[in-house]
Amino acid sequence: MSKKGILLVNLGTPDSPQTSDVKKYLDQFLMDERVIDIPKLNRTLLVKGIIVPFRSPKTAKLYKEIWNENGSPLLYYSRLQAKMLQERLGEGYHVELAMRYQSPSIASALANLKAGLVESIQVIPMFPQYASASSGSVMQLVMELVSKWPTVPPISFVNSFHDNELMIKVFAENARKHQVESYDHVLFSFHGLPERQLLKCDHTGSYCLKSADCCQTLNDTNKFCYSAQGHDTARLIAAELNLAKDKYTVCFQSRLGKEPWVQPYTTDVLKKLAAEGKKRLLVFSPAFVADCLETLYEITVEYHEEFKALGGEHVQLVESLNDSPVFIEALAGMVK
Repeated sequence: MSKKGILLVNLGTPDSPQTSDVKKYLDQFLMDERVIDIPKLNRTLLVKGIIVPFRSPKTAKLYKEIWNENGSPLLYYSRLQAKMLQERLGEGYHVELAMRYQSPSIASALANLKAGLVESIQVIPMFPQYASASSGSVMQLVMELVSKWPTVPPISFVNSFHDNELMIKVFAENARKHQVESYDHVLFSFHGLPERQLLKCDHTGSYCLKSADCCQTLNDTNKFCYSAQGHDTARLIAAELNLAKDKYTVCFQSRLGKEPWVQPYTTDVLKKLAAEGKKRLLVFSPAFVADCLETLYEITVEYHEEFKALGGEHVQLVESLNDSPVFIEALAGMVK
């Protein structure tokens, strides 16, 4: 029986927490023209000459902190999500998992789908909010690879799922486990992006960053904006939890370099809340569908320690979607 191909693609992870494998991962990741979107020569000098040699040993130490008996948490949960989705969809579908960087590669996953004689391919970048550096990069590489096939099957992409009702419910339910009402404030901390990448995605050339609240409301003009989609995700989760607007803040983490990134920065928000006397913070990271370095270390360890040094008491991470059966239902709904 002919099957429909489903390709789930997450960001990626080093094959091990050893410095040599982290170097390979960072090199492939940061050399992506959509991730560091500057001229290739400048990008090569920056990445291969400065960032990778100096950053790899430090990053390897961080990966060792989150590595466990299952290996990389991101890869472990991604494999589990693909397995659960295959079981949910049944024999009429062929589900493959790929990572945009490192293993399993998009090329190998596409080859498996091709060998399986699928009648079509649906690609789901596992990033709830669209960004050129994540979903856009996945789409570009898939199209480049498939365009070289003698026979190109029908192929489609999920652009984003920032407002998926089931996904929102999972995040809210995960938060309820921590008794949301016992925290002084809630943060929705999204992975950061350079401001220039938001400007590039503004096809009008006149809307983005022209006002302090241009991302606060999703509309026809900013519907593909990463920041606007993030604010919408936060608004929907907050509504599910009956959180008042003054009880939560949207912010952005994981900056690289000195140029302006999307604001406010999570570190600045921590300082502000500590100065206001807030002691306990509950933190979502809704840009990720599986726990990873940015959630398990950056939030759970770094931001917790930073907040305590500022006079706070506790930063609690709301776990990601991971192996939630309800999230698998959300994926199945996207497929069907």
